[in-house]
Order: sequence, then structure tokens, then C-alpha cells
Amino acid sequence: MTNDWATEARRVARGRRDALGSPPSRQGACPAAPLSGAEIREAEAELGIAFPDPYREYLLRQDAGDAVKLLYRSAAGWGWLGDSDTNYDLLTTAFPHPDSYRAYEDELVAREPLTEDFPDHPAYQAACEQWNAECEVFEERKTSGAVFIQENGCGFSTLLVVTGPRHGSLWFDGRATCDRILPLNLDDRPVSFTDWLARSSMDLVGW
Repeated sequence: MTNDWATEARRVARGRRDALGSPPSRQGACPAAPLSGAEIREAEAELGIAFPDPYREYLLRQDAGDAVKLLYRSAAGWGWLGDSDTNYDLLTTAFPHPDSYRAYEDELVAREPLTEDFPDHPAYQAACEQWNAECEVFEERKTSGAVFIQENGCGFSTLLVVTGPRHGSLWFDGRATCDRILPLNLDDRPVSFTDWLARSSMDLVGW
């Protein structure tokens, strides 16, 4: 683990992109016209990931009425329209199950700097800056290997895992209120991308 969390936080933050603007029309088609197989393979190669089969099939037939963030090629390369949350540098890192970092999270919370432990104010301020930066890095890594595929309002989002053992699964980022990332399930099994398209993410969260 690094000791210079401020530097690491800045490095990790560079993996996010500014929200991409409106894509140009493709040969007069609507912006959300289906992608070709060649375009999908190009996007996968550039991003360094393999899309889950149901999502790949969706890209081949997508239409403008869907609420899923649009994948397209901009001047900056392949990315998702309006997406400033996905960390592109972490897409090739396996998505971590929340159980895998629970102990570290508890330990990090226990290490929060307290004023009574730092009689010298500048030392307390420096400790707080490092601790806050470590928290930023930790939170960013929680969504490694996942795309913020849909915004659900109020700070909530749906994640599509594209890397690691949970490849193809969907998760609900509820950190805005409950500080948890939760799996989407249907009849006690992981929901498929196809099933999810027809349902509300909120209905599939096992609160």
C-alpha cells in the first residue's frame, strides 16, 4: 500500500472522463443507432475488456428509447455518453465483491484522525488530508471493473461488471444513502442484463 495517498488519489482520479457530449449522427442515423460487430470489437479492444454476451447483443439492436447509457466513439475514444463516474483506468481490474474489503473498510474508519491525538494542528490537518485521500482511493476502487451503465437518480446508479469472476452481473450503487453496493437479484439468482432491461433496478435490490 502507498503512503502518499494524496498522490495516489490524483492518479486514480485521472481514470475518470468528463461527461461526453452529444455524439455525432452516424450516416444520418439517430445517435443511438445499433453498433456493428466490428465497432463493438473495436470498443472492447480499446477499453481492454470483453462485454457480457447479453450486453453485446443489446448493442447490436439498441434504440433511442432505452435508458442505458449510450456507448459510442468520441474524439477521446470509446466511452459512454454522459458518463463521468466510470473509471476507465480501472475497467481492466476485477470488480471486488463487497465482502472482500469489509475488514479494510472497518479498519480505515477506525483510523480516522481525531483532534485529541494531534496536539499540533498542522500535523492533524496533514493526517486528515492523507486519510481523506485514502478514502477517496478506496471508494474509487470499489467499482473497479464495472461500468456505470445507468443513472437512477438521487445519486444512485446501476453497475454492469465487465471484468473478473462476477463478469456480466449487475449491482446497485446505493452509497448515496446506505453506503453499500448491492447485487441485483431475480428469484434469488443474479439478474441477467436482458431481464434487467425490463425492470427497475430498485425492484431488484435485496435491501
